[in-house]
Amino acid sequence: MKRNGEPTRHFFTYYNRTIPENWNAPALTDYNGTTSYTYGEMAAQMFKLQILLEHAGIGRGDKVVICSRNCSNWAVALLAIATNRGVIVSIMDAFAPADIERLTNHSDAKAMFVSQNVWKSIDIQHLENITLVLDTDDFQLLYARGKEQETAFENYKTLYRERYPRGLSREDIDLPTDNLDDLMIINYTSGTTGEPRGAMLSYRNISANVQYSQEEIPNHAGWTEVCMLPLAHMFGMTIEFLYQVAGGCHVYFLGKTPNPATLLKCYSETKPYMILTVPLVIEKIFKGKIFPALEKPGVKMLWNTPVLCKIVEKKIYSQLMNAFGGNLIWLITGGAALNKDVERVLRRIKFPLVVGYGMTEAGPLVSYEHWYKQKIGSCGKVVTRNEVIINSPDPENEVGEILFRGEHVMMGYYKNEAATRAAIDSDGWLHTGDLGLMDKLGNLYIKGRSKALILGSAGQNIYPEELEAKFNNLPGVSEALVLSRKGKLVALVYPDPAFDWSKITVEEQMQKNLETFNTMVAKYEHISIFEIVEKEFEKTPKRSIRRFLYK
Repeated sequence: MKRNGEPTRHFFTYYNRTIPENWNAPALTDYNGTTSYTYGEMAAQMFKLQILLEHAGIGRGDKVVICSRNCSNWAVALLAIATNRGVIVSIMDAFAPADIERLTNHSDAKAMFVSQNVWKSIDIQHLENITLVLDTDDFQLLYARGKEQETAFENYKTLYRERYPRGLSREDIDLPTDNLDDLMIINYTSGTTGEPRGAMLSYRNISANVQYSQEEIPNHAGWTEVCMLPLAHMFGMTIEFLYQVAGGCHVYFLGKTPNPATLLKCYSETKPYMILTVPLVIEKIFKGKIFPALEKPGVKMLWNTPVLCKIVEKKIYSQLMNAFGGNLIWLITGGAALNKDVERVLRRIKFPLVVGYGMTEAGPLVSYEHWYKQKIGSCGKVVTRNEVIINSPDPENEVGEILFRGEHVMMGYYKNEAATRAAIDSDGWLHTGDLGLMDKLGNLYIKGRSKALILGSAGQNIYPEELEAKFNNLPGVSEALVLSRKGKLVALVYPDPAFDWSKITVEEQMQKNLETFNTMVAKYEHISIFEIVEKEFEKTPKRSIRRFLYK
């Protein structure tokens, strides 16, 4: 089904309006931190960094890595690179140091913005093309390879004052909007094991996402929003940051992986109009507060009694709305299936829940629908300027792969033609790897994941095949299967029959392996427990594990 729309406009078109209009209003703030920018201060800092990059020999189309915790300066660094017509390379700071180095080299990046924890863990001698490294905490110089870079850093503040002798003013804001089809972002969706897959997203891809969001969910100056998803994740970058600034909103950044208690405290204080989260967070709140209350005899009786049930519904609505800060207009979730019982309660009390669908390669939006129109179990309709089909003879009743085409679809994978050809066919259809149905009205229903992607508690993408490849290389392991249970990663392990088990028990060796493995991966990829299986995993004819048999 296809949905037409106005021609795509560059997201900087919005910024050229919202920055001057909100010059003295708050733009970016580190929650429980010290850094905060008004729109005018944000513009001044990004122009200073743009001048630094320019004079350090980093120009249009050059790649610049950002590898840092979520913070205001992460966002400012991205805007500075984009103002310089460059390419942002987003890498999760939680990746293992060797993987950060490898992906940086693969991207051909010339410069980096990194946090101190990343800088202390990597070896600059391993980075082949990096000539300049800046600290995201305060934009101080961490490394300069040559005299050109050293001089650029020493002089960029002076050069800024010379360019804007009276200080930057509203009238100076004229960000470039003529590069829609240039590469904007390389986002590494995988590749910490095997061949890297850096999704290449153009300024058009990202701009179309921002424009759709502004058209369908317009936001306004003075509204607040909390960025809890990783900025190195496309949903966090595009929807929790770029789209918010396009409307003049005030964005708070959580610097650490949040737990539900921390999130609720933050929401109470910042009073966001929109919350974007993963199902696990919502489900934890329900399991901790809502479901136990509904099981109390008196409440349960009211809940199941016509007319009187309105008392309970109103109470739950009020409690949830207050828990989320009181100003909530949209509660948006996606990336994994939402517990059906949770969704039924939220629909019944008419809470503003939206279940969407997206992926990195779409920058990220594929489908959306306003909460008051959304069909239960659906993830909405295809977004404007794009189309979706189900690769099935009967899309309403027979499950097929979801194919996506349009303005949001990536340019391909960086330096990986094989992966690009496998993902995007000759007609431009992106093969999502996800399975679904679509009704006559165009509502999309996800029915399964042909990909084995696991979503972490803070929205991180976890690729079990990559973890399994590492675990399989450890002593005594024949093969492993990684899955998620109640928010924790579990490894099912089939021991190697050929291993010498005379000196150590299987359990002892696997415990050692577990400890070793967790030093090799990001914290959110840590495996909590292992279970021994006594026979080889069931396989397909192609020798792939039949994952659906294991829970």
